[in-house]
Amino acid sequence: MAGRDAHFDAREKVSLCRFEIFVSKGFSSFEVSSIVHTLTLANKVCGSEVYTWRIVSDDPGYVASTDEIILRAEPCVHDHGVHDVLCVVGGDNAAGKTWMQRTRMMQRMGRVAVLLSDAATAYIRSTRNPPGQVTTHWRDAAILDETGSFPNLTVNLSENSAGIITAAGHGATAELIIGLISKDLTAQQIAELGSLLLLPTIRKSNAEQPRSLSDNEALFDCRVTEAIRLMEGQISEPYSIGELTDLLGVSPRHLERIFRNAFDETPGKFYKRLRTKRARVMIEETILPLLDIAVATGFGSTGTLALAVRDEYGATPTQMRARSQVKLLSYDTARPNRHPN
Repeated sequence: MAGRDAHFDAREKVSLCRFEIFVSKGFSSFEVSSIVHTLTLANKVCGSEVYTWRIVSDDPGYVASTDEIILRAEPCVHDHGVHDVLCVVGGDNAAGKTWMQRTRMMQRMGRVAVLLSDAATAYIRSTRNPPGQVTTHWRDAAILDETGSFPNLTVNLSENSAGIITAAGHGATAELIIGLISKDLTAQQIAELGSLLLLPTIRKSNAEQPRSLSDNEALFDCRVTEAIRLMEGQISEPYSIGELTDLLGVSPRHLERIFRNAFDETPGKFYKRLRTKRARVMIEETILPLLDIAVATGFGSTGTLALAVRDEYGATPTQMRARSQVKLLSYDTARPNRHPN
């Protein structure tokens, strides 16, 4: 019994956070799986069941997604069983009254309410001009721009509008969930979580969504793709521009022209930023000595590495390593009420 009591005493020291995932018929199974998988791995990283969740719907029972994935959902009762975080998943039938009422209640209680993709679009349409900035998936943002006046609409990955978070959803869902729980994780835990999710980087909330590829015709140029592949494969001993152009079979002037069309910068600058980005990942996610990182990313010395990193990110490698907390959301969220069990 003493061992059992000690187990519960230890668990009570851990702040628990409960997520409520709202789905409707035709929901996005990808967004649901992104939320659940991220929280599952977060528990693994934390070493205990810190995050719990349940799935609810205004049409409880077995609910099918757009791709015929079936979930069993509990009933969503307007003023009962409120959790710490509400995530309304997008889908074909995202415009519903039940989750909107639930969202408003969460807002009044100072708890976190997140509307993903189609749900965010429905909220923006119904609210017309909500306070603060709002966003949704870039596809819907383009339609909203064409069909009405929404001066507070952005194409960032997520925004906080008076306590209601609107977000692009889809492939950016996992990053948003990491951002929501990042206040309670160390930098090392965030890095490990990103690694388990196979995320090359974890974008901040104010990062702009990637648009349709048709917006950038230069990305279809196979020589750009091949140049980037060569650069990524040769980080520790970077190619000279002359070596790159020889391998690609183009002139230096032509390579510069297609890179300026694609990225509005020279191939040399792009290459350096690529190496600096790799260095930042190694600085924040490993305990390798800075000299080893400098050599591995082609900078040669810690001084050259520090200059490149500071110019790109506004902080030195030493300052990056000294950070005790990683802030991924550019806005503040209410810290959820936590429950000991």
